[in-house]
Amino acid sequence: MKRNILVQGNFDVLHPGHIRLLKFAKECGDRLIVAINADSAMTISVQIGEKHRLEMVRSLECVDEAFVTELTPVEVVTKYRPSVVVKGKEFESQINLELDELNVYGGKLIFGSGEFDIASEQLYRQSSDLDKGFSYKELGGYIQRHLIRETDFRSLFAKIAELNVGVIGDVIVDEYVQGNAVGLSQEDPTIVMTPSRTDIFLGGAAITAGHIRSIGAKQVSLFSVLGSDLQADYVRRSIQKYKVEHYFFVDESRPTPLKTRYRVEKQTLLRVNQVRHHQISSELQNNLFTEIEKKIVALDVLVFSDFNYGLLPQSLVDQICMLCQLHNVKVVADSQTSSQVGNISRYKNVFLMTPTEKEVRIALNNSDDGLVILAKKLCEESAPKNLVITLGGEGSFIHLPDLEGNNWKNDRLPAINNNAIDPAGAGDCYLATCSLFMAAGSSLWQASYVANIAAACQVDTLGNVPLQYELLQRSVARSLKC
Repeated sequence: MKRNILVQGNFDVLHPGHIRLLKFAKECGDRLIVAINADSAMTISVQIGEKHRLEMVRSLECVDEAFVTELTPVEVVTKYRPSVVVKGKEFESQINLELDELNVYGGKLIFGSGEFDIASEQLYRQSSDLDKGFSYKELGGYIQRHLIRETDFRSLFAKIAELNVGVIGDVIVDEYVQGNAVGLSQEDPTIVMTPSRTDIFLGGAAITAGHIRSIGAKQVSLFSVLGSDLQADYVRRSIQKYKVEHYFFVDESRPTPLKTRYRVEKQTLLRVNQVRHHQISSELQNNLFTEIEKKIVALDVLVFSDFNYGLLPQSLVDQICMLCQLHNVKVVADSQTSSQVGNISRYKNVFLMTPTEKEVRIALNNSDDGLVILAKKLCEESAPKNLVITLGGEGSFIHLPDLEGNNWKNDRLPAINNNAIDPAGAGDCYLATCSLFMAAGSSLWQASYVANIAAACQVDTLGNVPLQYELLQRSVARSLKC
């Protein structure tokens, strides 16, 4: 039986405190019913008429039913017999006449504080206003040096719509536990937080595939291995929303990677990774290769989204790369360092490589050299045709190697969003965007430019969600008018 929750009040004027209380009430049961006192039943002067107050309350997502009534709280409880009545904390010290009626049939009276739920960071989603605070003027010099033009991007977006892309790598489930900081523990120097909501997103190779599809690729195929667990069930349900073809195999010996972030306001206090790093079996490697082999003729580009959890042993990487070379499929590589594990340099002769500075330094065991030398040494080690080293809040460093000598070219793009809400997913979004534009025939300078803007849009949202084609197009156009 569904538990009906009842809240009764004036809601004149509807304000954030009301909304917080109603959200709290909704969490107490299954169905939230709101009784709005009629104009004639109010003991104070009416600012907003009952018709408009009803309309405002009904517009709230958490409200299942709302109506105007002249009945007293006791009469409403008698008529509707809710499982729970929720009232504001200020009523706790007062006489609540409806309590006797609730006791008759076993109903409960709960008082909520309506405390501000910072987890309403969900409001920070991709919207039409996302890029208004970007520092586009910092891109001016780069635009002039590389003759970046809006007309070029129009044709590139059109070419992207014809691309068929494969993505192979670790699928991750990202969990965000949002709450309020209570203070320091009395027992030890630990921050205490009270969770208020949990949001779950697809991450890893799955979100890379989601970005690629959302930005405009004609078709995207995702190849990965999942565990036999609830996270795997969530992945299978969610990936369909991205309109991504998927080829998943099950490994009973390893869980689907789960990363849980505990956040207060816009800060992450702690991240807990539930992952295994051991190598997948030969059988699973063969299964993955066989599926890619079936699709390879149709692919324009293949993206390795490698988190170094054992899904991509070197033998499988080499086998896939040889297959791509045989069929003239462009290869893009991203090998993220997890717990100081990972080596981007093991991907040889790829079309595009987009590591972070940390990933390059770990791969080369080099903590001393500057970016130019780092880029040159990585190219000597792995020979990528195009290289971008992402620098987080400092932007990105672009290196175009000269395979015949030392006449390489470098440039840098600054970060244009200096007020990031959540940095998670910036690299995935950059990788997806840069890969698509390079595969569509853009120069490295053009692809890096639009990828830089894409990453700025991504960190303006909570959680890693696919970047919308329309937002990226508009942001690129706006940047070239500043």
